[in-house]
Amino acid sequence: MTRDHLDDDTRLDIALSAAIGRHRYDATPDAAIQELQALADGRNDILARVAGTWAGFYEDDPHVRTTVDPLREIPGATQWIELGRSRAGKTRPTPWPASH
Repeated sequence: MTRDHLDDDTRLDIALSAAIGRHRYDATPDAAIQELQALADGRNDILARVAGTWAGFYEDDPHVRTTVDPLREIPGATQWIELGRSRAGKTRPTPWPASH
């Protein structure tokens, strides 16, 4: 039998990250945001960290734009976007290509 040594904050971080991953290709963000808020259960600090980091990491992926934009709107998330960018190996946002 293995012992789980994760603290509650780490468990919540994992659950929130998994929920975002499950919903990342959804056409609308409503279900994702509702699930994230329910999972966070008032732990808006952890929700903001996970949402902002995820948004920064995936901000240049057009396939998940409908998920990234609402994650940025979560209060406190913007302060974590740079961490997500750095984890993705970039230091600032790449501009969208011009339409032709």
